[in-house]
Formats: sequence, structure tokens, C-alpha cells
Amino acid sequence: MIGLFKSLVVTLQSMLRKPVTVQYPGEHLPMSPRYLGFPGLLWDDAVDEPACTGCLVCARYCPTDCITVSMKDNPLYKEGKSKRRKIVDDFQIRMERCILCGICVEVCNFEAIAMTDYHEEADISRGDLIATKEDLFRMGRDYQKRAGIVVGEGSGSKGEE
Repeated sequence: MIGLFKSLVVTLQSMLRKPVTVQYPGEHLPMSPRYLGFPGLLWDDAVDEPACTGCLVCARYCPTDCITVSMKDNPLYKEGKSKRRKIVDDFQIRMERCILCGICVEVCNFEAIAMTDYHEEADISRGDLIATKEDLFRMGRDYQKRAGIVVGEGSGSKGEE
């Protein structure tokens, strides 16, 4: 009988405690500032164009071969508004193959890729796991605003050293 009351006291004490878990899809725990999520493409606000030139270095060094890139001539270069001759035309990352290693960020000569804090990119079909250029710019620009990252002329990019 005493054991019954002891177990009732333990149950009542645990009911009155602050819950440890969160109701996941509705509530989210804060991510660590150092968390490395999916890669995103950064935007050069000074010239209002992508920072990526489509040079294919990230695609060549990717260990899982999940990056596909193509480039095109930059119309702003012809007008004299930009120093970039080429800009990215198409950029895709197959998220199901990406291992979030960050090699693409390290080898980028123009600091055009950043590891964002996005981690919830799950989907039902495999075809929807391909992040297009627009998806990558959306993730990158959102992360740029929150992290205060500035990309552009004179911001200290590796390509200008």
C-alpha cells in the first residue's frame, strides 16, 4: 500500500515539472549559431546580382558529386556596372546526396556559398529534394540577413587577394 502512494507522489511530481520535450512540428528548439546546415548561395547587394560566377570549382571538389552548375555572360559587366564577367545561370544541389561537409564553401574563390542553418528540407518524392538556384538564393539571402553577412566589392573575398 505504501508503494502505491509513493508511486502516486512520483507521478504527481513529474506532472508538475516543466516539460523537457517540445511538440516538434509546431515548436522548434533554437539552433546553435555554429550549426552547419544546407549550403546556400549568397547575393551581392551592392551590384544586385549573384556573388556566384558559375566557375564550377565547387562542383569539381564536391566528394558526392551533388552540385550541378552552369554559367552565362553577365549583362551588367557589358554595361560597366559589375566586375564579374560571368554569373551563374543554373545551380542545383541534390540534397539527398549532400553530406553537409562544407568543402564547397571552402573552395569557393568568391565566397558565394555559405553553410546556412536550414536543416528541414525533407520531402516525400526524390525529385523534390533537388534544390534549384532560386531555392539556394532564398536560403542564402535569408541566412545573409540574419547573420549579417556582406558580399561584394571590397568585402575581402578570396578572389581579390
